[in-house]
Amino acid sequence: MKILLDTHILLWAITNDPRLPEKARELIVNVENDLYYSLISLWEVELKHLSHPDAMPLTAKELAGYCEQSGFQSVLIREKHIFALEKLTREEAALPHKDPFDKILICQASMDKMLFVTHDSLLAGYRDDCILSV
Repeated sequence: MKILLDTHILLWAITNDPRLPEKARELIVNVENDLYYSLISLWEVELKHLSHPDAMPLTAKELAGYCEQSGFQSVLIREKHIFALEKLTREEAALPHKDPFDKILICQASMDKMLFVTHDSLLAGYRDDCILSV
């Protein structure tokens, strides 16, 4: 199975953080799964690092290196991912969610037939079967 890791799941996985949910850990250690990270996650980490290095001590370059060491594959941002934003919808009763990084990640997973693993409960409000909230 092709799995795209949300940014916080990715960070928890490479740092072996105890906050990594067990279900995510099981998917990550399963050798039958192909693990991916998005370049959008690198962008998000770099922006957070530049504005709050105390809260995000890791740079995008360091994260990319750790991902490479871990055998994770990168997903480029393509036009089809951007164009898919137009069709991304939320359930009417869902709480508001405005994070543009998450929206692109969902579109990447959906368009590239991946399972998107996240710990953000707000993402379950999107109408897309690719989302697995752990």
